[in-house]
Amino acid sequence: MAEPAEKYIDRNTFRSLRRQAYAVWATSTAIAFGWVGLILLAPIARGFESALSSRLYTFFSYICHQLPERSLHIAGFPMAVCSRCFGVYFGLFAGMATYPLWRRIDEIEPLPRIWLFLSIVPIGIDWSLTMAGIWENTHLSRTLTGIILGAACGIYILPALVEIRRNLALSRPSTD
Repeated sequence: MAEPAEKYIDRNTFRSLRRQAYAVWATSTAIAFGWVGLILLAPIARGFESALSSRLYTFFSYICHQLPERSLHIAGFPMAVCSRCFGVYFGLFAGMATYPLWRRIDEIEPLPRIWLFLSIVPIGIDWSLTMAGIWENTHLSRTLTGIILGAACGIYILPALVEIRRNLALSRPSTD
């Protein structure tokens, strides 16, 4: 069925919006990759006795408890965040990086929210069973449940960022 005339977007505007969407995707994915890289850099820098290491651990201490027994280790040193936080951040990166493989990058209509809420279930079960003393979660369970939540967040955040960028571009007055 044909779209109403009010929804028509000329070809040049469509291409421009698509390029903007790819720019948002590339920028967001690069930022998420850099964030994960900083988490991994902290223990590596500590191995080289770099002052950067203590700065990174201090920075990430504001967002994570950094308990060594709950953190993955690189070269014998704990990462800058716990395994669950690492899973969330890595999942965010992975969700954003793979987004264009299964959905058009310029599609701004969000997926049904139920999928976002369902992504919380595994992490909630893992945490709840540990708190109840029924199950002791592991680095693997914390990381995997974090990846599930992080990937879902990335999949919901990216279209929102594309829409924000699109609205900013469309609200600017034309310079013709």
